[in-house]
Amino acid sequence: MSRSVLLGGAFDPPHLGHVALADAARLHFAVERLVVLVSERPGHRTVQAPAADRLALARAAFPRDDVRLDPYPYTVELLRAESFPDPLLVLGADELRRFCRWREPDEVLQRARLAVAARPGVSRAELEPVLRRLARPDRVVFFELEPCPASSTEARRRAAAGEPLDDLVPAAVARLIEQRGLYRP
Repeated sequence: MSRSVLLGGAFDPPHLGHVALADAARLHFAVERLVVLVSERPGHRTVQAPAADRLALARAAFPRDDVRLDPYPYTVELLRAESFPDPLLVLGADELRRFCRWREPDEVLQRARLAVAARPGVSRAELEPVLRRLARPDRVVFFELEPCPASSTEARRRAAAGEPLDDLVPAAVARLIEQRGLYRP
């Protein structure tokens, strides 16, 4: 049976850290393509760019992957509605710290395993209290990721100021942000 490796997010905009996370997951879990899910209406944060623009940006950032719009505000809703074979949700260790605040985290773990990218700056000891709170901590697997200082917040700030984005986002993403005038005041 094949495995579905899922990487979701607002991607407002996608940055080099997202790309590094996808690359590390592809390598570690020996999959050629990920399913990249661009949250149309994230239930946990506001977004600046419209969903269609964020989808285009994600397709530019992840050209070899299956990039789709995720119409569900919460991951548990996606997992209830869609059928992914042996789903593995990829997330960073910083997101695992917040996982217990996700909508119905135990059901998420019933329906999918978590692939958590461990990196310097977030120790395993910090994550142990989270793992102890989960009904199925055995459904969480870890893999290594080199740190990448890029962030969507900084990319939006620089785009608004007309500053270069070269060290934050893939070149194709920077071009689209410029062409579409995204994140400008």
